[in-house]
Amino acid sequence: MGVALDGCTLPATRQASFSLADDEIELGLGIHGEKGVQRTQPMPADELTETLLTAIADDLQLADGERVVLLVNGLGATPPMELAVVARAAINGLRQRGLVIERAWCGTLLSALNMPGCSISVMRVDDARLALLDAPTSVGTWRDTGRVNVDGAVGVASHANGGAVSGEATATRAAQRSTLQHAFDAAARALMGAEARLTELDSKAGDGDLGSSMKRAGEAVLAMPDTAWPSEADALAELAVTLRRAIAGSSGPFYATALLRASRRLAESRAASASDWADAFDLAVGAIAELGGAQPGERTMLDALRPAADAFSAAVRNGRPLSDAWAATVDAAQKGADATASMMPRVGRASYLGERAVGEPDGGAVAVVCWLRALTPFVC
Repeated sequence: MGVALDGCTLPATRQASFSLADDEIELGLGIHGEKGVQRTQPMPADELTETLLTAIADDLQLADGERVVLLVNGLGATPPMELAVVARAAINGLRQRGLVIERAWCGTLLSALNMPGCSISVMRVDDARLALLDAPTSVGTWRDTGRVNVDGAVGVASHANGGAVSGEATATRAAQRSTLQHAFDAAARALMGAEARLTELDSKAGDGDLGSSMKRAGEAVLAMPDTAWPSEADALAELAVTLRRAIAGSSGPFYATALLRASRRLAESRAASASDWADAFDLAVGAIAELGGAQPGERTMLDALRPAADAFSAAVRNGRPLSDAWAATVDAAQKGADATASMMPRVGRASYLGERAVGEPDGGAVAVVCWLRALTPFVC
């Protein structure tokens, strides 16, 4: 069963086989671009995949324990990444029905010209059919390399409720959390709330994924189990692993490396003092510079991080109250981030744009200010 987001262009007539409004999708279309059996409103990929799977499973009357193969086919204008999202959801849907997935393929094997959409096919198999499917062939679109990693799909499935937690569960969990946990949760929510602004900034000088990356980071932090926080050093190490997996692009390794360096420094002290945290902060920023090869003044997150770390270290050395020291830290980070608006980018994707990137602050630096500011109520 297939779904189309629009019609395909027929070469002979130079017009679409059918047209859809912006708030319509077509279910049950023909593989040659024929109209479907139902028009409905767009829905999230997981929900749409489940709609198609339900129709197939009901029609085949699939029973728990049966062996099947899955094919997710692109209709011509659907990127591989979007097909992979559907394939993941389809694999999870079949698994939840108790079916044994012997094979799963994903790609544009039979298109409807330039139609955006996809189709899902499920077939019962036995050993004889599997042998035929695995047989060598010279057909270009039926390659063994198109086989999907079935075992790895379930672990990345999104939850139907979007990861939401009930109010009662949130209250219970909050009561058990340490100050450090509360602080990181606040930073996570601040990054999630800044998604639109970070996306806007990154779209002007990068690939536009910073907002979504920081949102994923926030969601990952909020999902960390309570067992991840036995000590400050252990918490930072666990956070490093979490962010490395959650944040796309170079920011993931940068944050992970910084947190691991800071974790090692805090592990040297039984009870970390303000001086220990200052040293850990300084080492973390140095790790990012070392890994990325950037320096302050080159329009990166370091333009917020380095002045912040320096301000914190100086305030702690001078014996200022911790709250005052942190206020100076956030202020230094903000000024550093603001200054990036007039800087010529020297490294990273923004460096390709030259003067076109000037005028707005660097998104990575703004993200740093966002989570530093969110930590303020917990530093005392």
